[in-house]
Amino acid sequence: MGTGTIRVEVELPKTFSLTTKVKEKELNKFIQEALAVELYRERKVSLGKAAEIAGARNKWEMLMMLNKRGVAIDYTAEDAEKDFETLNKLLKEDDRE
Repeated sequence: MGTGTIRVEVELPKTFSLTTKVKEKELNKFIQEALAVELYRERKVSLGKAAEIAGARNKWEMLMMLNKRGVAIDYTAEDAEKDFETLNKLLKEDDRE
């Protein structure tokens, strides 16, 4: 278990894997992604937090995940501007090293 994580046990019917066509070894990832998508859809978490919950590598991967599931994306021009500012800061820090 990673640092800063919690472990939750969920009981599901034995038919869950068959019904969802998700292999048992892929259930953890499937549930993480489903939870992240639903929390974002309900506006309970930000895009960045949803990406963290889903285990996505970045916000762009999360955006693709949301799009695949038909979720309206609440990502404004202001959000993009903040992301570019953060990226520029990170790139400048890398240049100093």
